[in-house]
Amino acid sequence: MRRRLLVVLSLFSLLTMTAFVVPLLDERATARAQVLTMSRAHDLDRFVALAALNAERDELCAELERSVRRHAELYGEGVLVVDALRRPVVWSGLSPDAPGVDAALNAALRNEPSAVPARVTPFDDEPVLMWQPVGTGSRADGAVLLQVDPSRAAADVTVAWSLVLLGALAAALAFAALALAVARWVLRPVDALAEGVGALAAGRAGEQIAVSEGPAELRELSESFNRMSASVRAGAEEQQRLVADASHQIRNPLAALRLRVDGLETHVDGDGRSAYDSTLNEVDRLERLLDGMLGLASAEATASAVAAGSDGGSRCDVGEVAAGRVDAWRPAADAAEVALLGDGEDALVTGWPAGDLEQVLDVLLDNAIRHTGPGTTVRVRWTGTGSTIAVSVADDGPGLSEGDLASARQRFWQGRSSGGSGLGLAIADRLVRARDGELTLGPAPRGGLLATVTLGRR
Repeated sequence: MRRRLLVVLSLFSLLTMTAFVVPLLDERATARAQVLTMSRAHDLDRFVALAALNAERDELCAELERSVRRHAELYGEGVLVVDALRRPVVWSGLSPDAPGVDAALNAALRNEPSAVPARVTPFDDEPVLMWQPVGTGSRADGAVLLQVDPSRAAADVTVAWSLVLLGALAAALAFAALALAVARWVLRPVDALAEGVGALAAGRAGEQIAVSEGPAELRELSESFNRMSASVRAGAEEQQRLVADASHQIRNPLAALRLRVDGLETHVDGDGRSAYDSTLNEVDRLERLLDGMLGLASAEATASAVAAGSDGGSRCDVGEVAAGRVDAWRPAADAAEVALLGDGEDALVTGWPAGDLEQVLDVLLDNAIRHTGPGTTVRVRWTGTGSTIAVSVADDGPGLSEGDLASARQRFWQGRSSGGSGLGLAIADRLVRARDGELTLGPAPRGGLLATVTLGRR
């Protein structure tokens, strides 16, 4: 936007300067041509008067010859005086055989007006012929030709044009500085708004911008943005508190319900065993759902803190964290009759906190172990390439269809079984995206599911 505004202001300034400078240059060129023409016309009048006296006396007028030679020496311009029969009477610096003389003499003896330059420019250096017939009435008794040299006039025009163009350049620079100042003054609130909107889009709810200059309308818009940003932050925090508070509040009655249901087990006979088991399963599902909601609220809070740059930050060795989670989940894998393997490179340091990476790997390992089935293998591998680190969890279980792969990271989605809350992958994906990472799901080389977490070395 700054570039477009500067282009518009520059074009306006250029057109304004052009509309002012071009007529001024033309006026200087025309005025100097008029001065030159009037000066040479005066000389022609004097030569014509002397030539007329010479014709009346029918003898060589010494005054005419002296005037012609003096003019030629003073201005470096040729003069030719002829009689009615085109015979040279006096000449100096202009030969009767010079180019253009015949045509000029024909015009002069026909009493045609002399050709005069309309304007003189710095590029005019060719001599110009001016003429005037000798005599009165329709009959010409002779003619005077004057070869006008415009070089001195062109030099004067060059100086005048240079001054005009230098003034125009100074004005253009002043216009450019003014345009830059105006553009900066107008667009500074816009730039601040763009940064604020970018921060809001990146998840930094509550971002405030400070605008103390610029048009009043844009300052008012900035204040409106600040109010909106504060409202968005308050709404997000209220939503997170609602989820967390609701989960905590529900946990207490749910724990009491669990105690009561467990206490009923000895009083349930064979006919009520099926209903009792179903009730117990629903209580288990509610507990998993509450744990997932608390985990999701924690992930959202972590994402907001990362976006705002207030999460503190820390570094961890990916290999140590991944190897530790593999050891921690091996008993659960053995109980499920699943082989759990892990290997990778050393010294893979990332800017992730170890706790967040552990939480993501726990989700992936829990899903892999619970859903692959007995006799399968889960492989965890961590590698580094360039500026990124990849941690993959691959199994050789039943895998997911293309439609399930697209929906697996949605909240409360359950694909392979109904044994979970449907929030695990949503939590892991939110934590990964909060730190500019990527969680991808796809088919594994051995036919199961491959989950890959890509993080940066920072």
